[in-house]
Amino acid sequence: MPRLNTKTCVVTGAAHGIGRAIAERFHDEGAIVILTDIDETIGAETAAAIGCRFEKLDVREEADWQRLAEIVPVADVVVNNAGITGFEGGMVAHDPEHASLADWREVHAVNLDGTFLGCRYAIGAMKAAGTGSIINISSRSGLVGIPLAAAYASSKAAIRNHSKTVALYCAQQGWKIRCNSVHPAAILTPICEPMLGMVRTGRRGWRRWWRIRR
Repeated sequence: MPRLNTKTCVVTGAAHGIGRAIAERFHDEGAIVILTDIDETIGAETAAAIGCRFEKLDVREEADWQRLAEIVPVADVVVNNAGITGFEGGMVAHDPEHASLADWREVHAVNLDGTFLGCRYAIGAMKAAGTGSIINISSRSGLVGIPLAAAYASSKAAIRNHSKTVALYCAQQGWKIRCNSVHPAAILTPICEPMLGMVRTGRRGWRRWWRIRR
């Protein structure tokens, strides 16, 4: 029997990249997958290709989470995967010296606020049964830092710590609700492509990128 047979699993930011791969694997394991993304067009296309359900979700918006809670009031697994690097619009300053406060906040709004709201939703969707699994996608950058992407590294480090807090809180309440963070290294997905564009500028750009990722 598939390991996730009949389990309801919500995956955020799952239109492509790691989120899509998670949604596909969950579906293969028999889960009832709710694929969410801010991009309604690609999200719906991806869900149709996998054979699962799509719901539009901007993880920064509390109202969107409240709407999801009404549509999907019970969940067995929630994967908080949605995230940005801050380079989606091109290469801008994200080092500790030159990053703007607005850019810093934008990255944290998606990566950290989105994960906070996702964990809060997950607890509400799991506590009646007293069991479940919350999986937060952090990053290796949240462990070692990254000089030219300070906001991204900071937000991913905070996700790791918040995951521990959520796990402890759930244990304190007597619920068997797990909360873990996952820390991938560099993976060639659409979210990384703008940063990896530095590689295409030549040998100097490649070495610069290689150093900050190691």
